[in-house]
Amino acid sequence: MSTPQQSSATPGGKSGLPWKRLLVKAGIAAAGAGVCAAVLVGLALALAWPSLPDLHAMTDYRPRVPLRIYTADKVLIGEYGEEHRNVLRFDEIPPVMRQAVLAAEDDRFYSHGGVDWMGVARAVLTNLVKGSKTQGGSTITMQVARNFYLSSEKTYSRKFYELLLTFKIESELSKDQILELYMNQIYLGHRAYGFAAASRTYFGKPLSEVTPAEAAMLAGIPKAPSRFNPITNFPRAEIRQHYVLGRMKSLGYLTPEQADEALKERLTIRGADGTSARGFAVHGDYPAELARQLMYGVFQEDTYSKGIDVYTTIDSKAQEAAYRAVRDGVMDYTRRAVYPGPEDHVDLPDDIEKDAQALDEILDGVQEKTPDSEDLLAAVVLAASPTEVTVARSARDLITISDKKALSVVARALNPKARDSQRIRRGSVVYIHKTGDNWEIINMPALQAALVSMVPQDGAIRAMVGGFDYNRGTFNRVTQAWRQPGSNIKPFVYAAALERGLTPATQISDQPFMLTAEQTGSKAWQPKNDGNQYEPMLTLRQGLVRSKNMVSIRILQAISPQYAQDYLTRFGFDKSRWPAVLPLALGAGGATPLQVVNGYSVFANGGYRVTPYLVDHVTDRSGKVLMQAQPVVAGDAEARAIDPRTAWVMDDILRGVTVNGTAARAHQVLKRNDVGGKTGTTNDAVDVWFSGFTPNLATTVWMGFDQPKSLGTNEFGSGLALTTWLDYMQPVLKGVPEVKPLPRPDGLLVDNGEYFFSEFPPGQAVASLDLSSGDALTDFLNNNRSTDGVDTSVKPLPPGGAMAPPDSPVQPPLMPIPAPRADNAPAAGVQAPALPAPGADLDAGARASAVNGPGAVTARPL
Repeated sequence: MSTPQQSSATPGGKSGLPWKRLLVKAGIAAAGAGVCAAVLVGLALALAWPSLPDLHAMTDYRPRVPLRIYTADKVLIGEYGEEHRNVLRFDEIPPVMRQAVLAAEDDRFYSHGGVDWMGVARAVLTNLVKGSKTQGGSTITMQVARNFYLSSEKTYSRKFYELLLTFKIESELSKDQILELYMNQIYLGHRAYGFAAASRTYFGKPLSEVTPAEAAMLAGIPKAPSRFNPITNFPRAEIRQHYVLGRMKSLGYLTPEQADEALKERLTIRGADGTSARGFAVHGDYPAELARQLMYGVFQEDTYSKGIDVYTTIDSKAQEAAYRAVRDGVMDYTRRAVYPGPEDHVDLPDDIEKDAQALDEILDGVQEKTPDSEDLLAAVVLAASPTEVTVARSARDLITISDKKALSVVARALNPKARDSQRIRRGSVVYIHKTGDNWEIINMPALQAALVSMVPQDGAIRAMVGGFDYNRGTFNRVTQAWRQPGSNIKPFVYAAALERGLTPATQISDQPFMLTAEQTGSKAWQPKNDGNQYEPMLTLRQGLVRSKNMVSIRILQAISPQYAQDYLTRFGFDKSRWPAVLPLALGAGGATPLQVVNGYSVFANGGYRVTPYLVDHVTDRSGKVLMQAQPVVAGDAEARAIDPRTAWVMDDILRGVTVNGTAARAHQVLKRNDVGGKTGTTNDAVDVWFSGFTPNLATTVWMGFDQPKSLGTNEFGSGLALTTWLDYMQPVLKGVPEVKPLPRPDGLLVDNGEYFFSEFPPGQAVASLDLSSGDALTDFLNNNRSTDGVDTSVKPLPPGGAMAPPDSPVQPPLMPIPAPRADNAPAAGVQAPALPAPGADLDAGARASAVNGPGAVTARPL
């Protein structure tokens, strides 16, 4: 009898073994795979770890630091380089900025080991739920690794190296060191690298002064520098800022009250709403650019990466006062001139005000085409009537202008009958400007100006403004604009006369005269006094104080135009630009404002010609001095330009000009007795000047159009230019004690209250010029009293009618002086002693120039 077979379903049967075997095999396979993976990872680590870069670049951090230009009192006015960067130590970074960065980028930074696995898991989960990559898992350490050593390509190998490098960084550097590197290295838009540079770029302040609201705005930028920076896209930057502030509150970095206060804070962004795009506290664009050219001539391309610091002679307060004075002077003239009409016109659809986005798009286009100029803001007119104008800066920023005085400036343009090109109407693009509590409409000024101020004792330039708006053209009118100085040149002619035997008491005819075309060999010339006012006779002193043209021309004829031409070179003027003709006495030549102020410095310092210089010293980023100026100082016998007696007497006469002469307003306003100066106005008021000085500061102001044309019949150096000069000098001289005149030099005699040189004592000096004989022309040409025996009398006309008396020819009276043009004007670079002359900055297309000896300015080709 057979026994039954055992059922395959029994629990202990052999039929259950395949499952166990499968599990065992799976476990063995998994273990093998793990071992293989471990071996592979080990091999990868063994091969990759030694090839990781050394951390020397981090431990000995040497970033590309730009060229920086500072004032003498260490205020930054310029920065040049592809990377704008300020490197700070960890303890120099304010806690609120560190907290904002941690809240925005990596709040577990101090607790993870370089990779935040919880953050990675959270990011993966969020991305899976949303179906797109909305969060990343990069830590601050990983970003440092990427920024220093790795590219931004998205490959597995690059990510692997990033992880390895992250662990290496964490093993060799402290958390504070890593955060310091990150905050100095990260790119934050607009060429700003690091939060210190970004603070200055966006807020115009050092990082130590940022508020929680500003710190949150900066901390939000690294996520997308091109999209989240407040200049490019303020609304997006503000949204990101609010997120960061919320994180700072939730992490305990800010109390609820502090967070609410930060949310309400209104931020002022540099480069937006009319603020300076350069982000500096002082408007020193023109001297900074000139210093850059000087440095490029020495260091070439290393200029922009080696961390060179240039300390100029500029005084920050004086520079800002100069900028303000020039802006105000030009704006005042622009208000007085006829309003030419709107800048442009755009078509505005009806009711576009109800569509904020559409209106903002139109306004964005207007801003690109018609940019702001500091406090001159471009806006679009929404509605206009003779009594009220409404303009838009943005869909949220509407401004109503109703002040009667402000509207009177543009009254003609608000007349419905005005021509379309001049009429202000809906869609007109205009500039607006806030004065006090009221807004005004004003056109972008066409008038230009230059102001330069220097120390007479050594030539240190204290302030330099080369135009109304540097951002609308870098042409520096202080050093590059060759203009006719008008009566500003007369003191130098009078000084020459003193050294030829004339005295302040010499009597000179002020009667009019005319030279015919036959006598000049060109065309008739009949100079006039201002207002056609003439006197029988005036003293030399009175002639200069009252700026009498007839007196000045007779003086020049007496000493000879050739002598005056040569004498001008003692003050630094270019002889080739001053033809030896009679109109030289009225300023018919060419000079830059820098040359003019240098000339007046000779009167202020006792007769010494110093060389203007801008760069005091240059250091590397460790503070080592690379260059040091060694200026010529007044008192150096080799710098003697004119007789000390001449300088003393001219200083005395020019002080009289500011007390009871054409510049009497200078004394009325400043109420000082140590101020001298001279006005200057050319024919038809094409150029107006004022040059004035104290013993410690000489300043020249020029105003005119780049393409020469009349400023108007009511504009003079004693008005427009002198006002600008006073607006500068008042704050600069505030609190500065009055300086007593220098002692009277030896060899200067006093007789009847006037001064005589000992070699030209009373009775031997020239007592008078042009004693009347009844014929004005004969009087003018025959009766000059020569001091050197040269015959200056009338000679018979040679064949052809051209008169050419020996030794003192009467040449054609006018030699055209080329109008300054931005495309060919020579650049008169300021040469700092001990510094090489500037070379051509080819990368910027800048013009090069050199000072060939004292005051001789030449232009180099591009």
